[in-house]
Amino acid sequence: MERYDLVVVGAGINGLGVAKTYHQLNSDHSLLILDGASSLGGVWAKERLYPSLKTNNQWGTFEFPDFPMDTKTFGLKARQHIPGSVMHDYLAKYAERFDILDKIRYRTKVLVAEHQDGVEGGWVLTTASAEDEEAKIFARKLIVATGLTSDPFFPDFAGQEVYGAPIFHAKDLRHYADDPVKCPTVFGGTKSAWDAVYSYASRGIKVNWVIRKSGHGPAWMSPPFVTPLKKWLEKLVNTRLLTWFSPCIWGGDASDGYSTIRRFLHETAIGRFITNTFWSIIANDVLTLNNYDGHPETKKLKPWYPAMFCGTSFSILNYPTDFFDLVRNGTVKVHIADIAHLSPHTVHLSDGTQLESDAICCSTGWMHVPPMKFLPEGIDKEIGLPHKAEDEEGLFKAETVQKADDEIFARFPRLRTQPEANKNLHSLLDAPGLSTKEELTPYTPMTPFTLYHFIAPPSARFLQTRDLAFSGMVGNFSTMLVTHIQGIWIHAFFSNKLPLTKSLPEIQYESVLYARFGKWRYPAGHGARQPDFVFDAVPYLDLLLRDLKLETRRKKENQGLGWISEVTQPYGPEDYRDLLAEWVEKQQ
Repeated sequence: MERYDLVVVGAGINGLGVAKTYHQLNSDHSLLILDGASSLGGVWAKERLYPSLKTNNQWGTFEFPDFPMDTKTFGLKARQHIPGSVMHDYLAKYAERFDILDKIRYRTKVLVAEHQDGVEGGWVLTTASAEDEEAKIFARKLIVATGLTSDPFFPDFAGQEVYGAPIFHAKDLRHYADDPVKCPTVFGGTKSAWDAVYSYASRGIKVNWVIRKSGHGPAWMSPPFVTPLKKWLEKLVNTRLLTWFSPCIWGGDASDGYSTIRRFLHETAIGRFITNTFWSIIANDVLTLNNYDGHPETKKLKPWYPAMFCGTSFSILNYPTDFFDLVRNGTVKVHIADIAHLSPHTVHLSDGTQLESDAICCSTGWMHVPPMKFLPEGIDKEIGLPHKAEDEEGLFKAETVQKADDEIFARFPRLRTQPEANKNLHSLLDAPGLSTKEELTPYTPMTPFTLYHFIAPPSARFLQTRDLAFSGMVGNFSTMLVTHIQGIWIHAFFSNKLPLTKSLPEIQYESVLYARFGKWRYPAGHGARQPDFVFDAVPYLDLLLRDLKLETRRKKENQGLGWISEVTQPYGPEDYRDLLAEWVEKQQ
């Protein structure tokens, strides 16, 4: 059996980021990175890159703090969304620069991770190669960095056996993007559906776009620059002053230290009026810029839920031409209906419409549990992974959940008034023409991810062995910053350099509180099952930095303008450039 000091599962942004930091700080330890794909990158792996794929973020906000994406090397310029091929190249160069490229083993899936008894713990991993050859690997420490977009959820359609044309998930668009189709159907309203629609329509291919009448509707899509002041969106959400307007359970005393202003904005009537006005300005600006009501077809793409409650389902129009022109000129036809069934080269909708179709691209979401089984049986509850909610005996006891809800509503009364749900809303699998062979789906009643600070299992066993951590189980616009700091946090946790000042009951309650908060804060996003936030990334980074005893207010010395720059200047990779060196110096 092979043995390693650390095994990282996943070679995407999160896996590479945490592996690099661990290797940098523990160069004498053995390291192995496992990934089921044939190349590194996760979302940006070669096999997932289709020609029009780009980052939502513009150049300058989507890079690791200690590895700038310089213009000379990568050929980018200001206000440019990063092409997928450049993103892959950047990650490959990052892995090469920090000597982890040769530590990656491709086309290898982890099927089972079994925890070992004893004070030091450790994991025996059962892996499968592309040829289905199984092997055992022992990992003294294990990091799961599979992220939230690795295992696609793919329903079965009634009649698909006679449809006679390709049906595939948006994850696999690369393999079908160049097929000579004439009338493709795109199913779903998420950002990946918008991307698939644009990939076809921008080449003059007429697209039928089906958005479920029984779903959450079209995703919020924002221009890159918003508000009457035309602020860069990715920077706007990382500006302290504006993060105060977002209800955030880990804000205030526990992280960013601005508890007084947060209490005013969220616990007083006048503060809530100001806060509601802020969100109204953001939403109305996006609605006005996109001019949804200017055409009967674009009106169908108008979001159904308030922007404040959407989390990362609030995305960015990163297309080189006007997306809505393709809708207005008839290249894209939008249908608000469910798919009833399929017949030969035909999609039948619940409103009676029949669509000629020679391909179906499904943007139907992702499985929300790691793509591996954890043993011994029942350990998923101890780890804090999503599991079936019935007869809950773990962290999510009824009294604990009620206590968490009471605290959330006391601190943020605004969240008591939840957005009005679609009156036709039901599970994707409740539609007459859809089913699945899988036991678990995104619609199975499950507990959410319940990890301490979204990283570590909050149980006595794992707080003792410190041999398991998760990276990238959060959704936000600040992926690279989060991964960079999570990497340092995990290293400190694994090496017993992260003092846990709270008692075990306090750690467990806080984990439930943060997990439960997502249900009320982002009901139109994914908050009920996983950490999903946009305006709350900087307070989250502060939370991790406070754990590490590192400086959170990083603008004073850099800008020389004191607290004014601290609260008005956006945070970006440049503000965390020397963070790892600061950590090393502190330890010395």
